[in-house]
Amino acid sequence: MTTFHLAGFPRVGAKRELKFAQERYWRKELSEQDLLTVAKLLREKNWKHQAEANADFVSVADFTFYDHILDLQVATGSIPARFGFDSQNLTLDQYFQLARGNESQFAIEMTKWFDTNYHYLVPEFHKNTEFRANPAHYVQQLEEAQALGYKAKPTLVGPLTFLYLGKEKGEAFDRLSLLDKLLPVYEQILDALVAKGATWIQIDEPALALDLPQAWLDKFQPVYTRLAAKAKILLATYFGSVAEHAALLKALPVAGLHIDVVRAPEQLATFADYDKILSVGVIDGRNIWRANLNKELDLLEPLKQVFGDRLWIAPSCSLLHVPYDLSVETQLNEDIRSWLAFCLQKVEELSILKKALDQGRASVQAELDASQAAADARANSKVIHRPEVAARLASLPANADQRKSPFAERIKLQKAWLNLPLLPTTNIGSFPQTTEIRHARAKFKKGELSAADYEAAMKKEIEYVVRQQEKLDLDVLVHGEAERNDMVEYFGELLDGFAFTKFGWVQSYGSRCVKPPVIFGDVVRPEPMTVAWSTYAQSLTNRVMKGMLTGPVTILQWSFVRNDISRETVCKQIALALNDEVLDLEKAGIKVIQIDEPAIREGLPLKRADWQAYLDWAGQAFRLSSSGCEDSTQIHTHMCYSEFNDILPAIAALDADVITIETSRSDMELLTAFADFKYPNEIGPGVYDIHSPRVPTEAEIEHLLRKALNVIPKERLWVNPDCGLKTRAWPETLAALENMVKVTKKLRAELA
Repeated sequence: MTTFHLAGFPRVGAKRELKFAQERYWRKELSEQDLLTVAKLLREKNWKHQAEANADFVSVADFTFYDHILDLQVATGSIPARFGFDSQNLTLDQYFQLARGNESQFAIEMTKWFDTNYHYLVPEFHKNTEFRANPAHYVQQLEEAQALGYKAKPTLVGPLTFLYLGKEKGEAFDRLSLLDKLLPVYEQILDALVAKGATWIQIDEPALALDLPQAWLDKFQPVYTRLAAKAKILLATYFGSVAEHAALLKALPVAGLHIDVVRAPEQLATFADYDKILSVGVIDGRNIWRANLNKELDLLEPLKQVFGDRLWIAPSCSLLHVPYDLSVETQLNEDIRSWLAFCLQKVEELSILKKALDQGRASVQAELDASQAAADARANSKVIHRPEVAARLASLPANADQRKSPFAERIKLQKAWLNLPLLPTTNIGSFPQTTEIRHARAKFKKGELSAADYEAAMKKEIEYVVRQQEKLDLDVLVHGEAERNDMVEYFGELLDGFAFTKFGWVQSYGSRCVKPPVIFGDVVRPEPMTVAWSTYAQSLTNRVMKGMLTGPVTILQWSFVRNDISRETVCKQIALALNDEVLDLEKAGIKVIQIDEPAIREGLPLKRADWQAYLDWAGQAFRLSSSGCEDSTQIHTHMCYSEFNDILPAIAALDADVITIETSRSDMELLTAFADFKYPNEIGPGVYDIHSPRVPTEAEIEHLLRKALNVIPKERLWVNPDCGLKTRAWPETLAALENMVKVTKKLRAELA
């Protein structure tokens, strides 16, 4: 029989139950026991769905209260020593403090999980880091599933990926040197799981899809020789090809191997002669398009002939990256809805494939016919392609993505009219989205609030934001984005070619969930999207008002993107739509415009050999979005929670007049790279972490700003928070910005 298994399910629940329970717990409105109960019920629902779809194993150890890499830090006893917590007796409050910070410590640094929009908490390793096994979290989930009668397979991130994704802190050393101390702890974790009845354990090593140094590759044989002696291991890779490591992987003494043939179908042939369990990730765990099951069977049936019962099927990766259930999306256009599959539907697709492989296609003919009909309908749909969009792209002149003059000439014109003080202050974009804002938006969408009343409510909020910024004495203001539900969804709702779900939430980090739009067709801007809000805000003040847009690469990366044309083409379609908006803002008198691109780094292909092609078209798309504007119009961009050290030439090639970046959690570490590179344009390093509710002290902000002044000329330095303030409350926001402005004025006086 074919084995059907999973490596992970959405953690937050079908209706974001975990998010709301967590946030109530943080506000002290929910007891710890009640939060634990919510979590237990969510796990049970997830397992029930998997079991009802005839999965041979349900996934355990995939549930987390915040992040699976944070859980692994707890399980290996490697939480940051600076918190002073005992990992063996960590309380739930302390666990959340690691993720969110407390009065004395910054939260653990956060960055993107490979090329996804999920954020993990970066392990902090010191030369003297010690590890201690604490598998209680994993064991508990295994026991819960077994008590309900389910056959369960724990999934853990492997030791090499864990170390590789961490950072070295303190005295310089090679974190690979910690492997000998870490490995016995993994053995103890495996021992504990096997003792509780785990027959298979999946260990994920997605770092194999990266350009791992040879020294790291050389460790796989000794590591998995030891771990395979402890348990029956399915070694899993995903997000890219591992074909170049085929000889290494085939020689490992593990019991099976999982490969991703959605992102890298070409690698399948390389493993056709594998002599153990081969798990084929055949259903896309990253996107929401329905599979053509006939095509999948065309791929799987020859494998079944060769592998027999050694063939396993699975999603390409954990399903935490997709929404929960399509069946509740009754408001979607029926044609578009028929082309989609969310988590539960993907599980059902795997169930159909399993039955077809074991009992023949005739046993599921109706399901295969429905799948084929949906694929044919999508391929032949007339709502997808718009000839004028292709014609506009094809007719672009060679220099369409270039500003009229180089930065050195532009900045003189911009400084002349802006007339800003040294170290100008600004906010990244959003201000707190209060309960009143969210309620007004919800009532408007339900038809319970008229368009005029909704507009009045948003204008009232915008005026409040403007007045607060004036009181704080910020230099360049923003309108606060009260009207925006999400920095990508908002624009998608106003662009043709996008569809929207009602409950299609996915976890970004912790309790933060996003609802990505679905790009199903060619992208066009029917009418202005932000001009009215920005010009209203500007009418309220004599200070400079900054227009706020989300950039083309970020809209692409944070959407579920059509897979029938190249991502490059989709991105450039979005760029041209945004360019229409930029030029309209400029005509309306908004001459400082921020085009946010926090997702530039995460879009990088995992293999360095593929980077330049991506960076070339991503950079061109960004520049297309601001092409044609006057030299005196100042273009800003913002990037956060990513490593940029190795792509700084591409960042500079964006040619934004001002870039703002996240730097507070890393203690301005990233800024040094910008200085070493001699980044030519103006820069605003974030001086405090907005993802933590704690208010930074003046001393902390001053420490970071002085570090910035050591590497960036004062004439090119801006002052701002790490990111937008949407998720923060007003009291902490005002207190933090007040401290930021006080410190800035103190340093201005010194520098003058």
